Amino acid sequence: MQSPAGIYGAVQAFMLNELWRADLKQLSSPLRWAYKAIRFLFVLVREVSQGQLTLRAMSLVYTTLLSIVPLLAVSFSVLKAFGVHNQIEPLLYNLVAPLGEQGDEIVLKLLDFVENMKVGVLGSLGLALLLYTVVSLIQKVEVSFNHVWRAKSSRSISRRFSDYLSVIMVGPVLVFSAMGLTASMMNSGVMQSVMDIEPFGSLLVLTSRLLPLLLVILAFTFAYVFVPNTRVQFTSALVGGLVGGTLWQASGLAFAEFAAGSTKYAAIYSGFAILIMFMIWLYVSWLILLVGAQVAFYHQYPERIRLSDQRVPLSGRFREQLTLLVIFQIARSFVNKAPPLTIDKLADTLQVPPDRVAEAIELLASRDLLVETSSEPPEYLVARDPATLTMAQLLRSIRSPNEEQALMECRVTSVEAIDSLLVGIDDAVGAQLGERTLRDCVAAEQPAS
Repeated sequence: MQSPAGIYGAVQAFMLNELWRADLKQLSSPLRWAYKAIRFLFVLVREVSQGQLTLRAMSLVYTTLLSIVPLLAVSFSVLKAFGVHNQIEPLLYNLVAPLGEQGDEIVLKLLDFVENMKVGVLGSLGLALLLYTVVSLIQKVEVSFNHVWRAKSSRSISRRFSDYLSVIMVGPVLVFSAMGLTASMMNSGVMQSVMDIEPFGSLLVLTSRLLPLLLVILAFTFAYVFVPNTRVQFTSALVGGLVGGTLWQASGLAFAEFAAGSTKYAAIYSGFAILIMFMIWLYVSWLILLVGAQVAFYHQYPERIRLSDQRVPLSGRFREQLTLLVIFQIARSFVNKAPPLTIDKLADTLQVPPDRVAEAIELLASRDLLVETSSEPPEYLVARDPATLTMAQLLRSIRSPNEEQALMECRVTSVEAIDSLLVGIDDAVGAQLGERTLRDCVAAEQPAS
């Protein structure tokens, strides 16, 4: 019989070698799916164990504690205008249900704070600070999602207020209206008559019991589609929502058992025990939301499921090629009077991850070769007529250092042989390219008429 140390060594060797070396195309269908699932779980556990998701979840807990009362105040004010503000209390009870009686006490305290907050007497500055506090919470969520999705930038300030406030003000109305409509339909005479007919009655009862889970999955899916500042496919967001929503419901049952058996914490922390349990549940909820986002990311980009989580470094030649391809595609759209291109469209055209395209865009923009439009999502145009930009100038601009790189180059102790070699390479490239412009390259790729 093999010893535990031998079993551990065999498992470790499989996880770090055989799992990634196997050619999935040569495996049978069940074994192929098993390998894919194990690889997926491997990278998911690695993401959590590295600590970035846990750190961001803890940061969101702190932001939530600061923003929850203003958030509820804004939502309560909007819902009150539509006459559905009374439905916010049952929703809060459901969110903190795993805390048991302690959760009921927290909800009562929160609602007491909200009712005592007089939004009308805050004044312009107070109202602005209230809205900023609410927006900052969603901004923190966006930054965390952008980290998961490798998005290079966040929304602009104007977009934050327009996008976030529209969701904060319109979202609750739509959610509670849908919940109210569902409840009315379930209690209607027609539905009651249908429930008396089997198997429709059993199916409706099962659906009503699964409705909370379905609403959580839809909420997670919506967050994964809307919050990241990048394009997220609905299918991938739905997969992340299924995993995240199911984990959240399951962890709620487990946390309820934990909370019920944690009476000793009250003896240790006294009145702070409720707050501590609430913070732990917030942490678990945020962590599950981020894990679901990570699942959606890997579903959309399965090529990122690999043994090493380090980004594959680009060779100097491929970096130049990618940058030239990006400005070539943008120039071709300009010459052909086609709509400007976004990062996602460029990524689809070039079959390159969006974050790599964003790096090329950033390089070209820093050299004043591209300009960004104010549309949403941002589109990109050439900063000058392609007929006036020679390929030699373009290549020289891409290769030229920025201020920090130039400062480093000045400090390097070089030798004359290397300097003359580099100058000779530049002269040879310039002589080869001649006066060929970017428009000439675009015209060379046009189909013959």
